[in-house]
Amino acid sequence: MFKLNRAAAVCAATLLFVQPAAQAAEHTLRLAHWWPANSEFNQTVKAWAESIEEDSNHRLEIQIFPSQTLTKATQSWDSVRYGITDISTVIPGYTANRFPLTEVSELPGLIDSAKQGSCMLQSLYDEKLISKELDETHPLFLFMHGPGHIHTRETPVNTPQDLAGLKVRRPTTVVGEMLEGQGAQPVGMPAPDTYPALQRGVLDGVAMPWEGVKSFRLAEQTGYHSEIGLYSLAFVMTMNKDVYNKLPADLQKVIDDHSGLAQAKHFGVLFDELDDKGRAEAVEAGDQITEIKGTDKMAAWKELFEKTTNDYLEELKQKGLPAEDVYSQAKALTSECGS
Repeated sequence: MFKLNRAAAVCAATLLFVQPAAQAAEHTLRLAHWWPANSEFNQTVKAWAESIEEDSNHRLEIQIFPSQTLTKATQSWDSVRYGITDISTVIPGYTANRFPLTEVSELPGLIDSAKQGSCMLQSLYDEKLISKELDETHPLFLFMHGPGHIHTRETPVNTPQDLAGLKVRRPTTVVGEMLEGQGAQPVGMPAPDTYPALQRGVLDGVAMPWEGVKSFRLAEQTGYHSEIGLYSLAFVMTMNKDVYNKLPADLQKVIDDHSGLAQAKHFGVLFDELDDKGRAEAVEAGDQITEIKGTDKMAAWKELFEKTTNDYLEELKQKGLPAEDVYSQAKALTSECGS
């Protein structure tokens, strides 16, 4: 009897030992972006990815590669297009001349908040006014950061003329041309590279929203901040088209349920919150913050903004692109989307 019981116990223990681990995911997707791993943006992306995994009953797994560890920010479009990454956050403005109509959304003075801009940009896509530019991939949702300002190391900027001679990081060619027209020296540079560039004196300042100042710790290198609303940057969270198309229909639906306008607004709200936190940190540090947008100081900047907008729209018109129609609808959508 003892021998039988002992044998049964050994057999049961062996079965437990060889029992398979939890079932592995059927599909593993690699998601790349350039924000730091400890940033709130990365935490929000992780929560989004975890929700997809849970709703797929863990048949989908999303591996996140922050901090440019899988692909550089400037290469994110081609990386997702050619399958180096499965999902990437893309900045259209980092790839000059490829997304001209999408970049209409970034023109100066167009939006007041990231949520408003994200709603406007996603709606432009949903209304198929800019969708053709993005059809080499499978866009999930589009969003924007809040108004971008000028942040400098040693020189306060109150008027456009104050930019003369300053080496300023420009996020897009349109912003670069605007800065150059005022005598500044625009420097094309992804956001993650700006901290060491400021530290070494390669840059005198950056054009960036408060969110970027916080995410990339730029308040440590800049003491003057001019709130102008110079631009706002468009982002696309997009997926390799072949990877999406090869998913079973039910898993495609899980992805679809985590895409579109609701997600665009969600990420817009995140950027607005980060703008508030970034500004608060500069206040606490005792930095000099000059409010220009919404004051009588804005008159000189408004003239510059109008020229930049008209020049860009005319340039696209000469190429046969319906830029004025896109801009007109963008303005209408910003009103519909609220502040």
